[in-house]
Amino acid sequence: MEELKAGQAVELTVLENAGSRWILTDGNTEIPLNSSEVTTPLEAGDRIKVFLYANRRGELSATTFIPHIVQGTYGWAKVMKVTEEGAFVDIGTSREALVKAEDLPKLRSLWPKAGDHLYITLYTNRKGELFGRLVTEEKVNELYEEASEQLFNKNIKARAYRLLPVGSFLLGIDIPYRIFVHHSQMEAEPRLGQDVEVRIIGVKEDGTMNGSLLPRNYERLGKDAEKIYEYLKSVGGKMPFSDESTPEEINAMFDMSKGAFKRALGVLMKQKKVKQKDGWTELI
Repeated sequence: MEELKAGQAVELTVLENAGSRWILTDGNTEIPLNSSEVTTPLEAGDRIKVFLYANRRGELSATTFIPHIVQGTYGWAKVMKVTEEGAFVDIGTSREALVKAEDLPKLRSLWPKAGDHLYITLYTNRKGELFGRLVTEEKVNELYEEASEQLFNKNIKARAYRLLPVGSFLLGIDIPYRIFVHHSQMEAEPRLGQDVEVRIIGVKEDGTMNGSLLPRNYERLGKDAEKIYEYLKSVGGKMPFSDESTPEEINAMFDMSKGAFKRALGVLMKQKKVKQKDGWTELI
C-alpha cells in the first residue's frame, strides 16, 4: 500500500470520533480531521475523500476542502499575497501554497501581484510543507490546445507563464492556447501571471500562435488623441505644439511620431475639442 503523504487527495475510512476531531485511516496510518469541517453526518466505517497536508507541528492532517490543484495536476492558482519569500497562492483549500522567490523572475518588477494567477502544480518538501511549482515548457507542450486559423486577428484573454529577454509566453485563460509575444510586439513586458488581452498575428502549423500586445492602429489613434487632450487640460488648455512642430519636438514631449501626432490632432479637431492657430493648439 502506498504511503500517505501531504499534497495527496485520498479516500480514507472513518475509524472513530474523538470529540473535536474524527480519526481516519487507510488501514495503516491514522489521520485527524477537525469535526468543524464535517458538514454531513459520519459514522465509523464510512469512506470520505480528503486532502492531506502537514500541520504547524509537521504532523499529517486531513481537510475536506479538496484543492483544484494536487500533485501531478496543473491549474491556475490565484496569488493571495507576495512577500520576500515569494508568492502565496490559493489552491482551493484552507492551506495556501508558496511559489518560492527563487522560482520567480529575477526582476522584482515582473513578480506577480495579488490577484494575478500562476499556472502551477503542487509538491511538498521533506517536512510535508506545500509549495507551488510553475509549469515547465515541456509540460505546456503536452497540455496546450491547438489553435485554428480562424483565431487570426482575434483577441484572446491570456496570462504570462514564462518570461524571456526575447519575449513572453502566454497561456489562454479559458482555453490553454500557447501564445508567444516577441518583445517588439509589446509596449511593456507583462508580469508573470498578469491578465492581458493579446491579438493573434499568426497561427503556426503546430497549433501554437504568435501574438501582439500592441493596439491596432485605430485603437492607438484613440489613445494618442486622449494623451494629447489630457496634456492640454493639464497645462491650462493651450500648448505650443501643432502640425508645424518638428518630429523631434513631438517625440520628446509625447513619445509619438509626427504622423501619429497629426492623426490624433485630426481626431480632436473633427470632434471640435481643439483648434490650431499660429503654431499653437488650444482647447475649444
